[in-house]
Amino acid sequence: MLFSSLTFIFIFLPLVIILYYLIKEKYRNILLFIASLIFYSWGEPYCIFLLILILLINYLYALDIEKNNTNYSKRKLVLIIVFNILILGLFKYFTFLVNILNMIFKIHIKAFNLSMPIGISFYIFQMISYIIDVSQKRIKAQKKFILLGTYISFFPQLIAGPIVRYKDIEKQLTKRTHSLEKVCAGFRRFIIGLSKKVIIANNVAIISDTIFNNSHVTSYSFIIILFALLAFTLQIYYDFSGYSDMAIGLASIFGFNLKENFDYPYSALSISSFWKKWHISLTTWFKDYVYIPLGGNKCSKLKFIRNFLLVWLLTGLWHGANWNFIIWGLYYAIILLIEKFFLSKILYKIPKLISWIYQFLITNIGFLIFKTENLTIQRKLLVNLLTLKKSNLTTFFLENYTLLNYTLFIAIGLIFMFPIVKKLKKYENNHIYGYIRDIILIGLLIFSICSIINNSYNPFIYFRF
Repeated sequence: MLFSSLTFIFIFLPLVIILYYLIKEKYRNILLFIASLIFYSWGEPYCIFLLILILLINYLYALDIEKNNTNYSKRKLVLIIVFNILILGLFKYFTFLVNILNMIFKIHIKAFNLSMPIGISFYIFQMISYIIDVSQKRIKAQKKFILLGTYISFFPQLIAGPIVRYKDIEKQLTKRTHSLEKVCAGFRRFIIGLSKKVIIANNVAIISDTIFNNSHVTSYSFIIILFALLAFTLQIYYDFSGYSDMAIGLASIFGFNLKENFDYPYSALSISSFWKKWHISLTTWFKDYVYIPLGGNKCSKLKFIRNFLLVWLLTGLWHGANWNFIIWGLYYAIILLIEKFFLSKILYKIPKLISWIYQFLITNIGFLIFKTENLTIQRKLLVNLLTLKKSNLTTFFLENYTLLNYTLFIAIGLIFMFPIVKKLKKYENNHIYGYIRDIILIGLLIFSICSIINNSYNPFIYFRF
């Protein structure tokens, strides 16, 4: 079920909210758990059994590890982490690994295709962080299965994040604040996220998909490729940050406070700063559970580089079982290492506009690698882009004149990728500002719903991951 679907907006969400506030507080987590399972099983019913199985095994292991904190329990920790990774690997990487083995050993093993459960990367990472934190005594194992189930399966963030740490909502599971103000703030945030997704992401996606999916894409000029790439860069940001906004807003309606997952990353003045603002929950997860345990930067320079490369290799692989994601991860690792050792001081001395252009150009090239899974096409597009290849623009736009209708959404996307709305928050206590804001949000909601009714294109990019 999509947040940006009529079923969710007009049936599922109102029913859950009404029931939630009608029943007694002690039953609310049970309702959220059941509602989350219904939400998750809506499109792929079989996935619910896998989710419950993984949840149950991790629940029992966490209790056992906490009870028997010995070397034996540490071995059990390794075992349960391996179990979680194997489950993720089976559904996400099995075919990829078989193809690699076939290529290396010149054999012909036939890989069976498994449909990847939506959101498995997100909830597996939450399971691993929970079990590690229990082992390290950062948190206590949750003795009530329903409460752990609510944490893992909570529908606002179940299928596309943000990745929520148990320690961040542990207290909220048993005692959280509910208020009309919090509910209203949640609805406002949901509408902003829905508008990002439906009004901007869905429309700029038409440009990027039309160009990148064209069989003649490798013959296009750098201007056309840049046009498509800019559209995709905006699409993935407004798609994913829009989902995060909706998740945070929905959580607020039910009394939960989730951490921010995006902080206007395209306004950054370096790639290092960009990654502190983009998909914050994922980057901090890799930092806390992979990078720091490996030694982080508290080691020799050679080991630091090894740790850094490994983390970014895994970051690339997390996004998908394909070579382009591995290249994408290593691309950022190299750029970030260059920044750390050579560019960091220069970037803060040169004019901010030049630093921003550098960041945005590097980010766009990164998303070209991210977008094109075919490495041959990827190489040709990069060559065309970097060599400023020319071609007949008039012919292209005559054949694809309808794409010009969507350039307005690129302009809107470019404007609001900067923290304009964030700066307006200082006027929140002003009643006139509040009325104007709410009128605009109602208008955006109506426009978004009309767009959903008229537009069949409505996927979320990060459902794939």
